[in-house]
Amino acid sequence: MSTAQELDRRGRRRQQTIDEILDVAVELMEAEGVAALSLSAVARKVGMQPPSLYQYFPSKMAIYDALFQRGAEQVLEAQRKARAEATTTDQRELGLVGITAFSRWCIQNQVLSQLLFWRTVPGFEPSPEAFAPAVDGLQDLRSYLEQSVAAGLLHPDAASDDGLALYTAMTAGVLSQQMANEPDATYENGRFTRLMPVILDMFYERYKPTRGKK
Repeated sequence: MSTAQELDRRGRRRQQTIDEILDVAVELMEAEGVAALSLSAVARKVGMQPPSLYQYFPSKMAIYDALFQRGAEQVLEAQRKARAEATTTDQRELGLVGITAFSRWCIQNQVLSQLLFWRTVPGFEPSPEAFAPAVDGLQDLRSYLEQSVAAGLLHPDAASDDGLALYTAMTAGVLSQQMANEPDATYENGRFTRLMPVILDMFYERYKPTRGKK
């Protein structure tokens, strides 16, 4: 076996171990709580000594950072895939497609959702690299709102920083209520997630094209 092949094999093996560590971390966070993650518990469940774990993650915050990036990449991919496969060109319908994909992912990945959208770990701040997919997601949202403005469906203020803040606060608020009160419900059956179409209607009403005109 050549040196390059050996290095490639080692790289794959290392990545497999990293993925296993992260999967185990999520399992433990589901059982014990996001902020209660223990490196020793992760090492035991993976089948290695804690010092060996440090070869992959030097600290608990490093594991949180890797999980933040994993979650941010997944939720971004879920929304982009849903919009790409949508059979409509109607802007409001595309908005609901995006919200639905986002909400379903959050409900199916509640541990990562807590890490991404609610500050459940004191002192944790994602690195710029881990946060980059989240920035891309916000830019996708701004682009969607700008397209709705260009189509004459929204006032230009909808694509402003305040517009994005209101949009994300409304959707995240509904999801927070859903996961706090009915964590086992599906998106379609959730008492709060069923309101997502209403949330979108409220946003469009708030930023209707005639806003501010008398």
